[in-house]
Amino acid sequence: MTTFSELHSISPHVLRDGVTARAVTGERMTLAVVDLEPNAAVPEHKHDNEQLGFVINGSITMRVGAEKRELHAGETYTIPSNVPHEAAAGSEGATVVDVFAPLRADWAALKREKPLRGRWP
Repeated sequence: MTTFSELHSISPHVLRDGVTARAVTGERMTLAVVDLEPNAAVPEHKHDNEQLGFVINGSITMRVGAEKRELHAGETYTIPSNVPHEAAAGSEGATVVDVFAPLRADWAALKREKPLRGRWP
């Protein structure tokens, strides 16, 4: 863990084809900037982590439990622990910021790409 870092210098975790996450991890939480390529999908899943997030750019359709909504820049979402959820990026892709508590320790085993500029401003 470092105190300061440039986001573009963080090696992104490959969450699945077309979905990468640059994670900043503390002792008890993870903040992630997640880039989704156009039409990339994250199938239904759930985890012990509580997840909060917002859209930076593009659009993403999310289903959290029984609720489904298309979200755009500036819109937020809350995913309680162990609630099934899924997401699909729009035709231009999307970038979201997610915060997880407790931290996403499972991501440590994922493949990582070389650092590069993201889709965000």
